[in-house]
Amino acid sequence: MSLQIDTLAYTNRLRWLPPEQKLLFATVLLIVSAFAHPAVQVLIAVWMSIWTVVYAGIPAKIYVKLVYLATLFWLTSLPALVVNGVDVSQLHLVSNDSVKGLTFGSYYVYLSYHGIEQGLKILSRAIASLSCLYFVVLTIPFTELLQTLRRIGFPVLLTELLLLMYRFIFVLLNTVTELWTAQQSRGGYRTFRIGMKSLALLIGQLLRRTLENYRQVSLSLAARGFNGELRFWYPQRYHQSKRYAIEAIVGVSALIVLIFKF
Repeated sequence: MSLQIDTLAYTNRLRWLPPEQKLLFATVLLIVSAFAHPAVQVLIAVWMSIWTVVYAGIPAKIYVKLVYLATLFWLTSLPALVVNGVDVSQLHLVSNDSVKGLTFGSYYVYLSYHGIEQGLKILSRAIASLSCLYFVVLTIPFTELLQTLRRIGFPVLLTELLLLMYRFIFVLLNTVTELWTAQQSRGGYRTFRIGMKSLALLIGQLLRRTLENYRQVSLSLAARGFNGELRFWYPQRYHQSKRYAIEAIVGVSALIVLIFKF
């Protein structure tokens, strides 16, 4: 999935837009979604989905899968918000908050109306924020994003660490895929016992190869005269779009008006 996301960031239809323009647009909407009510947050999520899927040409199947994965994390925290319990003697205190419940001995466990409402608010805010994040990740290559952050004042050391971590993610994914394929072809996961042994070997080999790759990167940087700062050449092949700029300004203004009006 990470390799596919990186490929889409380089081949999407909004690739020619300046990364500063896309980053500013997503950041403003992210701030708006943090202070908006759920209805506006849903509008932000839908609008950003249109920008990502329709304008940028990101396949809807991939985008829905990303949203689905994020929703799973929300589902894991939902029971802690929705399910409450009180002593039976205090049942009158939660009569207006209880949607449905069961009595277990002297304890009453119920679904909380306020918990459900809070969970839905968290979901709308999370989806709106994630839609802004996915727009940035799927339309701006990571190296260009770091270069943009560096130009606006982010510490050079931080951007370089992020770049190295990002590159090592792909190295780890490729290594895991190769090792798992080799083990699978030799029947390394036929039974649970053999599978646990194969998994332990995979983790050990992954650690060894990671350290070896780190050593190779260090030697490569030293051989090329690394002096503490990574420098990259980025071609400036961007051009502004008045149409997208006007739509962004009008849309953000309308959303802000909706926040204060309702």
